[in-house]
Amino acid sequence: MIERIRRGAAQPGAAVIRGIGDDCAVVRPPRGHELLVTTDFSLEGIHFRREWHGPQAVGHRCLTRGLSDIAAMGGKPLAAFLSLALPADVPQRWVDDFLRGFLRLARRFQTPLAGGDTAQSPGSILADIVVLGSAPRGKAILRSGAKAGDDIYVTGSLGAGLAILRQLQAGAGRFSRGGGPWQPRTPAERKHFYPVPRLEVGRWLRERQLASAMIDISDGLSTELRHICQESKVGAWIAEAAVPVTAGAHLEEALHGGDEYELLFTAKPARHERIPERIAGVPIHWIGVITRDPGVWLVAPDMKSRQELRPRGWEHFRA
Repeated sequence: MIERIRRGAAQPGAAVIRGIGDDCAVVRPPRGHELLVTTDFSLEGIHFRREWHGPQAVGHRCLTRGLSDIAAMGGKPLAAFLSLALPADVPQRWVDDFLRGFLRLARRFQTPLAGGDTAQSPGSILADIVVLGSAPRGKAILRSGAKAGDDIYVTGSLGAGLAILRQLQAGAGRFSRGGGPWQPRTPAERKHFYPVPRLEVGRWLRERQLASAMIDISDGLSTELRHICQESKVGAWIAEAAVPVTAGAHLEEALHGGDEYELLFTAKPARHERIPERIAGVPIHWIGVITRDPGVWLVAPDMKSRQELRPRGWEHFRA
């Protein structure tokens, strides 16, 4: 199996001096850059279900989780490492298709699979992705840079991840095609099964020094905005009417649903005119303002009343 992975992963990468085949990979970051390192689990029953998500979608989503973290720092991916634990009864075809989806996305963003591990799992599939990236020294965009008065922006639209998940939970059978995992057709469905990490947007913002803080929306807008406020020691309000809701989703799904992999970022108000309506083809939406006083608030469409926006995105270990 390792040899099959090695053949499929054969891909040149300027940063990877030595990939699969030794005890460690050898990676050389660009001169004047710092390394970015992120890791994420994809767990069967938590992040995907085999009866809903085809193996190519599972592989794609697995790598997206790591690439999206690199995007949130304004970085460029250098290499990926995959540890895959499989029950003995998983067919080889499932593994091949998982890797097909994984490597297709890796090639799109020039991210060589440089190593990892394999093991037999006693019950379910577990995939752990590690992605190495780089950013110019001292230029990575952190969560801690937001200041009072900064504008808040979000890329794309929100709500598809949770909206499609709820439809799957309500009746997975109607999503099946010939008894197998379902194939997406609408934009919201494609976004759930094959999300695209916003790497070009993150780098564009970093290169022009426009974003003061940034995070990816993997666990829900309400939760991720709270993370920025905590790290920056600020508060925030967002305008309910300004939140971009994906067609077919509801406001609550856009506020609290995860699995989006859009970017949430802040910028000084003086730079508002320099932030276009689209970056790398991705829509950019102003949604609110950072405040000096703590707390995160959702302001009604009349801009007069407000309610506290509690973090209700995904959290492991929460009852």
